[in-house]
Amino acid sequence: MQRVTLVVDAANVVGSVPDGWWRDRKGAAERLRDRLVPYAEGGVDGVPGPLDVVLVVEGQARGVASVPGVRVESAPGSGDDRIVELVTEAAGPCVVVTADRALRTRVTALGATCAGPRTVRPA
Repeated sequence: MQRVTLVVDAANVVGSVPDGWWRDRKGAAERLRDRLVPYAEGGVDGVPGPLDVVLVVEGQARGVASVPGVRVESAPGSGDDRIVELVTEAAGPCVVVTADRALRTRVTALGATCAGPRTVRPA
């Protein structure tokens, strides 16, 4: 069975909780990256692990390093466009974590499923 790729829209997930993330966007993305590590082995609700976890960062959050269990992709332009590319390139099923309606429409048209930010960042 092919592993599921979990693609996380960092800007959307980080922005879902008003905790001062805007003062340090890169730091907020790094904290999210670190919280994603357990999902690589354990999976998320409805999607058992192991998962290939990819965190897509953009703008001031670019340059966040990958860690074991979480690959970080720095989008050269739009994070949404990079997420669509990753879904297109994936060898197996994809779950995209975002609340962005336009992005959800784009990736579900490619066969991905979507989950909201609370999937990886409980309120």
